[in-house]
Amino acid sequence: PIPGPAVGRILLSSSNVPGPLFSPAGDPDAGLPEKHPGKWDLLLPPGHNLDSCSYCIKYLTFLWNLLFSVLGLLLLAFGIWGLLDKESLVSERIAHLGSDPMLFFVVVGVAVSTVSLAGCMGALYENTCLLKFFTGGVITFVLLEILGGLVLYSLRHQVKGSLQNTMLVAVLRYQDDPDLRFIMDEIQMGLQCCGVESYQDWKMNVYFNCSSPGVQACGVPASCCLDPLENGTIANSQCGFGALGMEEFAAQSIISLGGCAPQLGRWLHGHGGVLSAYFVFLILVEVGGLLLAAKLLAGLASVRALGRQPGAW
Repeated sequence: PIPGPAVGRILLSSSNVPGPLFSPAGDPDAGLPEKHPGKWDLLLPPGHNLDSCSYCIKYLTFLWNLLFSVLGLLLLAFGIWGLLDKESLVSERIAHLGSDPMLFFVVVGVAVSTVSLAGCMGALYENTCLLKFFTGGVITFVLLEILGGLVLYSLRHQVKGSLQNTMLVAVLRYQDDPDLRFIMDEIQMGLQCCGVESYQDWKMNVYFNCSSPGVQACGVPASCCLDPLENGTIANSQCGFGALGMEEFAAQSIISLGGCAPQLGRWLHGHGGVLSAYFVFLILVEVGGLLLAAKLLAGLASVRALGRQPGAW
C-alpha cells in the first residue's frame, strides 16, 4: 500500500522503463521513491483531459440548458397556478381536467424542464446517458414543432373558422364554462374587441339578453370595457351593464364595439412575419443546443477512446 496522501491514486504501470516512482525532494510524500518519466502515469478522472474547446462547449451546454430549465419551470408554475386558481384540481372538477387549457402549460413545462435538466446534469457531470436523452428530447421537440407549423399553415383557413366557432361557443356558455370565459376575456382585453363579429353578439347569451330578468340583462362582460378599472385599482365588473340598450354613439365611449374575429384576423395578418421569425428563432436555438450536446458527446467519446488505447496515458 502507498502511505500518506498518495493513497487512492490510480497508477498505470509500464514495465519497460526501470526506476523509482516519486520524487522525494520537497514532496509531502517524503520517503517515497523518485518518479521517472515513463515509469508510472497518473490516471485522472474522466473529463479532466478535455481540451479547452470541449471545456467551453461543456459549460455553454450547461448554461443553455439552465436557461431553458428555468423557462420550463416557469411554464409549469403558471399552469399549476391556473389550475389552482380555477379550482380544476378539486374532486368534483377533476373529471374535466383534460379539457382545461392550463393543462397544456403543465405538460409543456414538465417536458421542457425534464429534458433541460437532463442536459444540465449531463453536461456538468459529463454523463453520456443524460446527454443522449437530452438530444433525443430536443430532436422530438423540433420535429413536433415543424410538423405543427406545417399543419397550421396548410390548414390556416380551417383554423380561423375553428377559432371563430370557439369564440361563438364562448359567448353562448360564458357563465357556465370558466375555461371559455377565461379565453374570451383574454381575447377581448388583449385585442380591445367585444363579441365575435360585433358587441351585439352578446345578445345571444341568455344572461346578457335584454329579455333576461337578471342584473346582467342588456349588458356585456367587463372585458369589453375600454377602461374596466375606471381609473381605479380594482376592476369594475359592472362597467358593461346596460351597454346593449344604449345607442351605438353612447356605447362606444364605454365599450369596444368591434368584434374579435375580424380583429384577430387583422392581428394575425399584421404579425405573421414576426410570428414566423419567432418560430424560426426557436428552432435555431434548439438546433444550436443540439449541436453543442453532440459536440460534447463527440469530445467525451474521443477522450474515453484514447484512454482505452494501450500506452495512451
